Amino acid sequence: MTNTLDRRTLLRLAGASAGTAVLAGATLAGTAPAHADSAAFLHGVASGDPLPDGVLLWTRLTPTPDATPGSGVGPDVQVSWQVATDPDFATVVAQGSVPTGAARDHTVKVAVSGLAPATTYWYRFGHGDGWSPTGRTMTAPPVDAPVDRLRMGVVSCANWEAGYFSAYRRLADRGDLNLVVHLGDYLYEYGTGEFDAGGTVVRPVQPAHETLTLADYRVRHGLYKSDPDLRALHAALPWVITWDDHETANDAWSGGAENHTPATEGAWADRVAAARQAYQEWMPVRVGEDGAIYRRFRFGQLAELSMLDLRSYRSQQASGTAVDDPRRTITGDAQMAWLKQGLASSTARWKLVGNPVMMARVDVGALPAWLLGPLGTLLGVPQNGAVLNADQWDGYNADRNELVDHLRATGTRDVVFLTGDIHTSWANEVTTKSTGLFAPAAAEFVVPSVTSDNVNDFLKLPAGNGLSVLGASLIRSTNPHVKWTELDGHGYGVLEVTPQRCRMDWYHLADRTRRDSASRWVSGFSVGAGSAKLRRESAPSV
Repeated sequence: MTNTLDRRTLLRLAGASAGTAVLAGATLAGTAPAHADSAAFLHGVASGDPLPDGVLLWTRLTPTPDATPGSGVGPDVQVSWQVATDPDFATVVAQGSVPTGAARDHTVKVAVSGLAPATTYWYRFGHGDGWSPTGRTMTAPPVDAPVDRLRMGVVSCANWEAGYFSAYRRLADRGDLNLVVHLGDYLYEYGTGEFDAGGTVVRPVQPAHETLTLADYRVRHGLYKSDPDLRALHAALPWVITWDDHETANDAWSGGAENHTPATEGAWADRVAAARQAYQEWMPVRVGEDGAIYRRFRFGQLAELSMLDLRSYRSQQASGTAVDDPRRTITGDAQMAWLKQGLASSTARWKLVGNPVMMARVDVGALPAWLLGPLGTLLGVPQNGAVLNADQWDGYNADRNELVDHLRATGTRDVVFLTGDIHTSWANEVTTKSTGLFAPAAAEFVVPSVTSDNVNDFLKLPAGNGLSVLGASLIRSTNPHVKWTELDGHGYGVLEVTPQRCRMDWYHLADRTRRDSASRWVSGFSVGAGSAKLRRESAPSV
């Protein structure tokens, strides 16, 4: 029996039928097929990068007890895979077998094609007489399909030592999402105790030292995929992922990183190569032949999603008026050209941008130079005021101006940036000198960290403390384009896209240090079609 959902039902997320919702809940709770061999498939299953005719499938096999992640040992083996239209695999529509071994850390990635669009599928991997846990995935609708609704979980910044991944569990349990968008910092490179939960290690990392070698990064990836809540969300939905800095090292740029010392840690190029190889092995993501990870996905006529890489090509971070230097870039020339062309030529209603670091400017300590006029030049004020965080687009004003000016010159509307990185929650309108203060060119929704420290954690104060509240108030009062910000919560976002509007809802955890933490809705904002102005929303109806 097939279980194909028509595209309107699928993307309206009346989601799945009741039967599908029950299945998702069972899978997420760890239920496996009768002949599942959990000893061989310790790291679960995952899918990613959905296309109208296919999807990428992933798993890792542990063929012998000593073939642990990063060990470099274990036999070469064949792993079978199946895709079916029903959870019992009565109707298998695609299957095959692929080799794996220690050379790729016993990971398996299969790019399945020939599938039907806008369809729910179940998949599994086999070895010997056993099967992996079952995963559930969905293909994208046809490029020209009219789509009523798309709903996705949006996450970033999951630090193992700072807490449990209950945010992933809360998303997995919803049963009403089409996909997950992860905006980077899927894992962290630090050694134990170097970046924890406000001074407390909730659970120690492996390896215990900072990740530097290929074996180190493989061990760290394996640790992350030992988490049951992360595995549950991977098994429930396809993911679309990009990396930020911590997949390699803090505040990375094309030639180095803040958290890398060549004299004691070796060549930066060697570390990057090790981190990227492990990432490609362990993540359900398509990578170009040249190693490029920026790529684009289409969801019918409703939305197109461009995922950015803002680490591989960027200039080194700068300070002062150097942030205005047009020779400096955050995207690199080729990616900027790809992004501008893709946004301007897209026929989708909504142009979504998976953006690892914040796009909207944050003026601190002084008005922007373009409002101060000659006085700003005299005082040496950067174009957008004193920079609070030069690691985000504020440190690369020329690139931001180039992109915004292009949107205005081409009449490109309905652009929404989906952003992570800064561990806090924001609803922004994107403005520059060319737009003025009150004519935004795009909207931006910034999701909080899954676990990584934010303002109250650094201050070692409770959430909602007076300093955090005052800080948020000062940011809003000096930045009229920032419509809302909250500096303490950990959690996730849920983005709902319809032809009429694009809405983000923010959910914060009660306690990141508890595996069973509940979450609560804290705010919602939307942007209407044809406008970049944000509107506050009330809590969604259950």
